[in-house]
Amino acid sequence: MKICFPVESNEGMESVVFGHFGSAPLFVVVDTESRDVQAVGNGDKDHAHGQCKPLRALGGQQVDAIVVGGIGSGALLGLNQAGLKVFQAQGVTVADNLACLREDSLPELTQQGTCGGHGHGHGCGHDH
Repeated sequence: MKICFPVESNEGMESVVFGHFGSAPLFVVVDTESRDVQAVGNGDKDHAHGQCKPLRALGGQQVDAIVVGGIGSGALLGLNQAGLKVFQAQGVTVADNLACLREDSLPELTQQGTCGGHGHGHGCGHDH
């Protein structure tokens, strides 16, 4: 299974999960079977507010699920329509959240759990 995490910098498994999917500088993708870890730049980082194209952001990277600190409703809808599950991060790092995922303790996000903005003084206020 390939799991994607929005991050600010690539520190491998110790990368800190970024506060918002759409404005994350890059993503760390972990293959839970091969243990391969790779970084992918956010191909849609400079989108207008509310116009995130989540599949463009992932640059064609094929993933099975995404673990986020926060995400807007449009991005969540786009990912869900593409068949991807999106989970709410419970730990600080990629490794922390993978442990939570293995324990089945990451809640799947719904529209009620989405952000209203990019942290510009409004929205969900997730830290990064």
